[in-house]
Amino acid sequence: MTYDDLPGLHYITPIENLPSILEHGILSHARVEEIDHESVADSEVQERRAEKRVPEGRPLHEYVNLYFHARNPMMYKRRGQHEDLCVLSVHKRILKQEGVVIADRNASSKYVRFGRGADDLEILDDQWVYARDWTHPSRIAYMEHRSVKCAEVLIPDHVAPTHMRRIFVSCEESKERVKGIVEDLEVKVHSDLFFQQGHG
Repeated sequence: MTYDDLPGLHYITPIENLPSILEHGILSHARVEEIDHESVADSEVQERRAEKRVPEGRPLHEYVNLYFHARNPMMYKRRGQHEDLCVLSVHKRILKQEGVVIADRNASSKYVRFGRGADDLEILDDQWVYARDWTHPSRIAYMEHRSVKCAEVLIPDHVAPTHMRRIFVSCEESKERVKGIVEDLEVKVHSDLFFQQGHG
């Protein structure tokens, strides 16, 4: 994968968090603990992430984690909550920001490889990252692909609102709700991203 090939980055969040995000930006796990917010994070995964440190970098919880593609195991696990979730599309230029790290799979994985922002995108298996699903006859391949689908971009501390391009939602009801909160960003229905029938 090259920088030019990259369509953008994704951040999954409850719609309820949008007012705070529009004011403060997207905050790292460490910073967001200081303000009221709703979380869709898996507590078991967060325990692993709390113990992880980025090589030559900082603790994992001091980074905002963006996905390359939100149609991943995290979203699949939360598909029943789709009406209350949205996906923020973040401009790829953030990859060129100082201190940005990429992970070729879930950053808490034992087998993860880390790279430096836009310079190391070749470590990603884009065929697996952007695959529609991660099913395989082999249990080992299934587990590896499941982790690769959660490849991440790690941004130190926060993502400013100026990097946000548009917001994806699963249905018209969610779109109307988001449009009541957001004025300056396009809101687009993309039901397939949320594992719902049909395509937005």
